[in-house]
Amino acid sequence: MARRRHLSRIAVMQVLFEREKRQELIEPQSALLRDGQELGEIDTPFAEALLDGVLTREREVIESVQKHAPEWPIERMDPISRSILLIGAYELLFGADAPAAVVMNEAIEIAKEYGTEEGGKFVNGVLNAIAHAK
Repeated sequence: MARRRHLSRIAVMQVLFEREKRQELIEPQSALLRDGQELGEIDTPFAEALLDGVLTREREVIESVQKHAPEWPIERMDPISRSILLIGAYELLFGADAPAAVVMNEAIEIAKEYGTEEGGKFVNGVLNAIAHAK
């Protein structure tokens, strides 16, 4: 189950990244299914709920990320870290599926895997601040 959730978070990150980079509108749910098929066996209900939650509460999540990274305007963050932070912050603020430590570890691992080592440290710092502010 843990591996499927990890792949689900990666699929959601890829959809958020693609949504940001493409000029034309994408259908998030179909992009999620496509990315999930490419990654392997994901927890589809979890991934769909996570993506829907991030998109539905995006303004609140962005505000929280911005509050806990005041020297980094959201537009200046690298797109991978930004996408991962949206997912992690959403899970910390509104999710009840995983403990904060699991959410943060998952986000850091994905940031290291798809971004840079510095991205992992940045994601850790912001999500740690959000988790401790709750």
